[in-house]
Amino acid sequence: MFPWRATSVLPQKGPRVAKRQTTYYCGACGFEAPKWIGRCPSCDAWNSFDEAPRAPKQSTSRASHAARSLAAPLRIADVENAAASRLSTGIHDFDDLLGGGIVPGGVMLVAGPPGVGKSTLALAVASALAGAGALAGGSKVLYACAEESAAQTKLRAGRLSASDEILLAAGDDVEAIVAAARATRPALLVVDSIQTVFLPEVDGAPGSVSQVRECAQLLTRFGKESACAVLLVGHVTKDGSIAGPKVLEHLVDVVLSFDGEHLGAHRLLRATKNRFGATDGVCVFEMAEGGLREVRDPSHVFLGERRGSTPGATVVATLAGARPLLAEVQALVSAAGYSSPRRLVSGLDYNRVCMIVAVLERRLGMQLSTSDVYTSVVGGLRVAEPAVDLGIAVAIVSALRDRAVAHDIVCFGEVGLAGELREVSGAARRIAEAEKLGFKRAIVPASARAEYATAALLVSSARTLADAIAIAFAD
Repeated sequence: MFPWRATSVLPQKGPRVAKRQTTYYCGACGFEAPKWIGRCPSCDAWNSFDEAPRAPKQSTSRASHAARSLAAPLRIADVENAAASRLSTGIHDFDDLLGGGIVPGGVMLVAGPPGVGKSTLALAVASALAGAGALAGGSKVLYACAEESAAQTKLRAGRLSASDEILLAAGDDVEAIVAAARATRPALLVVDSIQTVFLPEVDGAPGSVSQVRECAQLLTRFGKESACAVLLVGHVTKDGSIAGPKVLEHLVDVVLSFDGEHLGAHRLLRATKNRFGATDGVCVFEMAEGGLREVRDPSHVFLGERRGSTPGATVVATLAGARPLLAEVQALVSAAGYSSPRRLVSGLDYNRVCMIVAVLERRLGMQLSTSDVYTSVVGGLRVAEPAVDLGIAVAIVSALRDRAVAHDIVCFGEVGLAGELREVSGAARRIAEAEKLGFKRAIVPASARAEYATAALLVSSARTLADAIAIAFAD
């Protein structure tokens, strides 16, 4: 009808090609996102997201695992008790932290900041097992070093005087590590670290969420099937959380947090998760030239260089997990050189120190608004519990008045905003530790029971911060 009009021909649709989905992961903490983000919402790192292909829905390892049949169910009374066959490392506090030793088939994760000594601790545990004859039947210890070469690990082992019976496997392929473990049949497998190993059939760079998850599952499955204990070394992010997916902490049986000051010599190992024991334990180590040395009496070490009474110094009783520790808190008060005074804190909670300074000004009428206040814990120990509030306040008052507190006084208690003293947990253990070290008097909140007093130690209770300071400076 209208010949001048061109007939429009729609293009024919061809077969739909499946678009390959991609994901973005943070190189600092492993957080995954469907699109690129400038700032990571997990660790606040900038420009740390990289593109990686999405992991397949079912990897080869998962498919092979699903094809295997389930083991025959057993009555719980017929299951062999694994507690009787725990492996003792010879490191007494470490064994107590785990609940009596390493459980065969258990998976442990040791995480901490760079340079704190995670690899040194793992090598020390492996050396203690391989060299002390704790492994029966000629069993071995396999150390898989994915971050270092075998020669570098040997140099470190020689510096630490580690046992020569440790088997080294240098490589970052998890399947090769598991194959070597199946061939050698060790009683302990150490993987250093979980963020540097990878599975070839899983897409993504080592350290990504998919890689860490799949590698941890494969190693956990190997440990449960072969009754081989697995020790994984893990990294942490800038905020101190374990790098990688949260499922990593759910997969393992024990999560150990290893921390300490880089410039300090002491390290603290805490159990934040333990399926075979309690989670209130702590180990104290000292970093020396020959490696980590176990500290059996940490309170004596932290107070070893204390000489008499000094203005601005007081002793507080704190708890590291369930273990009582006595530490010295020092304070220095000086005239502010600028219009705004400075508050510098080392080893303590900055916000709590500022709160205690405000309580001293408001409730006790002390003039600190024109003075710089410096507080620290001797020995590089980090204390964050509220029980040290009273010790901080007494140390600041002692520095302000330039008057020393008696050297045989120990104190603990939480300070409230109204100036009252609140009870803290573990009062009996704190007082027992003070009595063992020869202290004669303890200043505690009034809510603490008077029955804690002994013939060798006098317990003085106080309801308010003003009462406690009056008792501390009564002489």
